[in-house]
Amino acid sequence: MKNVVIIGAGASGMSAAYALSLSPEKFKVTVIDTQSQAGGMATSYPIDASKYGADYINDGVQGASPQFYNSYAMFDLLGFKPTPVGFQVSFGNDPEKNFWSNVFPSPILDRFQADIKKFGKVLKIIKKLEIIFAMMEVRTMLKLFRFSKDFGDVIVYPLVALFFGTGQQTPYISSAILERVFMDPSMRLFEYSDKTFLASIPPMRAFPRLSMVFESWQRKISSNAPQSTFSFGREVYRVVRDAKGVAVFSHDADSPDPERNTQGTGERKNEREERFDELIMCTDADAALKILGEGATWAERRVLGNVKYYWDLTVTHNDVEYMKKYYRLEYEKSLANPRALDPSEDKEGYDQVKFAEENFKPLYYIRSYEEDKSRIEMSFDLTNYQPQFKGVPSTGPKEGEDPEQDGGKDNKKSRPQRESHDSSSGSPSGSGSGTPPSPSSQKHSQSLPSEDPNSNSKDSKRNPSDVDTSDISNHVFQTIFLDHEHYSQLWTEGEIDHEKVILKKWWKQQSHAASHYRGTVGAMMFLNGKHHTQYAGAWTVLNMHEIAVVSGFSAAYKLGAPYPFKDDDDCKRLFALHLGLDHASRMRAEDRKGFFM
Repeated sequence: MKNVVIIGAGASGMSAAYALSLSPEKFKVTVIDTQSQAGGMATSYPIDASKYGADYINDGVQGASPQFYNSYAMFDLLGFKPTPVGFQVSFGNDPEKNFWSNVFPSPILDRFQADIKKFGKVLKIIKKLEIIFAMMEVRTMLKLFRFSKDFGDVIVYPLVALFFGTGQQTPYISSAILERVFMDPSMRLFEYSDKTFLASIPPMRAFPRLSMVFESWQRKISSNAPQSTFSFGREVYRVVRDAKGVAVFSHDADSPDPERNTQGTGERKNEREERFDELIMCTDADAALKILGEGATWAERRVLGNVKYYWDLTVTHNDVEYMKKYYRLEYEKSLANPRALDPSEDKEGYDQVKFAEENFKPLYYIRSYEEDKSRIEMSFDLTNYQPQFKGVPSTGPKEGEDPEQDGGKDNKKSRPQRESHDSSSGSPSGSGSGTPPSPSSQKHSQSLPSEDPNSNSKDSKRNPSDVDTSDISNHVFQTIFLDHEHYSQLWTEGEIDHEKVILKKWWKQQSHAASHYRGTVGAMMFLNGKHHTQYAGAWTVLNMHEIAVVSGFSAAYKLGAPYPFKDDDDCKRLFALHLGLDHASRMRAEDRKGFFM
C-alpha cells in the first residue's frame, strides 16, 4: 500500500484524494492544509438574510460555463447541482466613450466596426498558427494586426480579464488564450459577431454552497477510504525527499515561525515529522518552492519560479452609490444604439433592446481607469448571480427543477440572438475562468466583517422573504481591486462606504503572461513524477476551477488511481488533454478509446 501525502485541500487536492480513495486497498492518503476546513479559495461566508434576502454568499468562486464537465460530475456525485444563469456583462459607464454589453447594441460599437470585422479573421489566423501565437502577448498581436488602441483598451482587455481573471496582466497574456475564448470546443464561451463583437448571452452555471460541497467531499473520501486522514490547521514548512520517499515537517498553523521571527525566539507548536511514499503538491507554485527549500531541484526552481503572482483586494459590499458612479447597473434608453430603437432599421437590435428593458441584470461589471485605460477594476452583482437570493436551496435546484434565471439560453425569456456571421462559430460551448472571474489562488488576509448577522437592528427582524431583491439597493456587490504592488495608486477602494462593507479579503492572483506558457506550462511534464512528487493546481495550465479538478485527477492517476469519470466522454476530453500536457502521458489502454484517448 502506498502512503500518499497531499499538501493543500482545495479543488485539486480534494480531487486527488477522491481518486485515490477509490482504491483504498492500494493507497493510504493524508491531506494537510493550513486552513481550518477544505476548500482553498472556494469559500462561503454568512451574511444577514434579513438585510440581503439570503444567509450566505460564495465569496471566492462564483460559477463557470456549462463545459466544466468534471466539476459538475463531481458536484452531482456529492448530491449538488449548479444553477443556470445568463452571462450578462456591463462594460464601462459612458455610452459615448466606453459602455457596451452583450445584452443589447450600444453606440460605441459603431466606432469599432472595422476592428470588430477584422477580429474574426485574426482569430482564424491565430488558430492556424497557434504554436507561434501562444508565445506572443496580446498587446503585441493587436499591434501586429494594426488594431486601434481604443479597441484593445475598451473591448479586448476587459473581456479577457473578465473571462480568465487575468487582471492588470491582461495585455501580456498569450494570444492563444484569446483565440480559445471564441473557437476552442472545450473552452469556448462567447460567440463572435462581426457586428456587435459578442453575439449572445452565453449560459453559465452558478455554484451551490461551496462550504457544504467541500464538507461532503471530505465525508465521501473518508467513507471510501476510512484510513484516510485530514489534518487541518497545520502548516507544512519543509519537505525532504530521498530515494525512499518523502519526509514532511509540519506544525500548528497559528504558531510562530522561528525563520520569520526577528527575535529568533519563536517556537513551532506541535511540530511533527511524518514519512510518506509519494507527495502530491497542491499549493501555489511559490508556496511549493518555499516548502521544498534547498531541496528544490534546478528544474523546479526554474519552472515553478517562473509563475508570477499579484495581490488583489476583494471588497464585498452593499454600496449601490459606488456601483452607480462607475458602472451601469440598469437599462437606460441612452445606452442603446439609436438604430436599435427603430425596428425598421435594426430588427435584431430592437428585439434585444426590448428584452433589455425588462431583463438587463448584469452579473459582471468591468471599468477602465481614466488614468490608464489598459488597467481595470472588476465587480460582480452577487444577488443577480448567486441562486440562493432567488430561493434556490444550498444544494442547488431540486431534481427536475430548472429555476428561471434572468437572461441566457437556459431562460425562456432569453435575449433574441443576433445572427453570427463567422462560420467558424457555433453556439457557445466553452469554459470560463472560472470562474467567474474571482482569483483562483489561496486566500491570505483576515475577513473584516462590518455587519453582525445577529445584530438587534430593526431590519434584522425581517424574514429573508420580505427582502425585495428586485430593488438594486438591497443587492450584494463584490469589487476587486487588482495588483496592489503596481497599481494601488489607481484604486478607489476608499470611496466605498465603510459602513456598507460586508467582507474584505486579500487574494494571490496568478499571472497568465505569455512567459507562463513559455516557461511553465510546457515544462511541467519534466517535473511531475520526479523525486516522488506530483504537482496539481489550476496554475499548472490556466486559471480555471475545472483545471484544478482535472489536475488533481491526473496526479492521482499517475500514481495508479482510477479516473472517476472514464465512461463520460465529455469529462474525459479535458482530462486526457491535461494528462498529456502536464504528464506527457496517455490514459491507460482500458480507459481510452483509440490511440490517444
